[in-house]
Amino acid sequence: IGVMCDVALDPYTSHGHDGILKKNYVDNDETVKILVRQALLQAEMGCDVIAPSDMMDGRIKKIRQALEKNSYHNTILLSYAAKYSSNFYGPFRDAVGSTKNLGLSNKDTYQMDYSNKKDAINEVELDINEGADIVMVKPGLPYLDIVSRINEKFNIPIFIYQVSGEYSMIKAVSKNNWLTEKKIVLETLSCMKRAGANA
Repeated sequence: IGVMCDVALDPYTSHGHDGILKKNYVDNDETVKILVRQALLQAEMGCDVIAPSDMMDGRIKKIRQALEKNSYHNTILLSYAAKYSSNFYGPFRDAVGSTKNLGLSNKDTYQMDYSNKKDAINEVELDINEGADIVMVKPGLPYLDIVSRINEKFNIPIFIYQVSGEYSMIKAVSKNNWLTEKKIVLETLSCMKRAGANA
């Protein structure tokens, strides 16, 4: 895989959400229109892998159609198919200021409920049917059961995104000499591989 580009709006919004906010809700369809334009621009600039991370419904289909229509037949579509509304994003959100931007709101209406397993499999299946070449599970370690289920049910590459909270825990226990950093990193990566992750 060459250059991977993330398709998302949250780095560019003042409210910290992954889409166009209208009257306190994220407008799925309007957001998808912008994501399609963003994906096409990235493909035009030479991105080999387009990775929508927003969790809007139907965006994989629309992006795939746009890529095909514009002759980007070999551009790989990596879907963040099972992206959970997780507390493990905390350190990253603090670092980029989105915790402050989100305020009392959250991303529960479009990111996945961490207590629900069935919806993840449905979301992955939808994205595969819409044209995803690779699926992403995010965060990593707390969701290895989801990775395993996807691996058993579908014949598609699975990536895991190990997020800032997971990284911070490993760094904290290592800094305090409670665990050996290299060993714990290798163990966590091996567990991800064992669960069925390809990368």
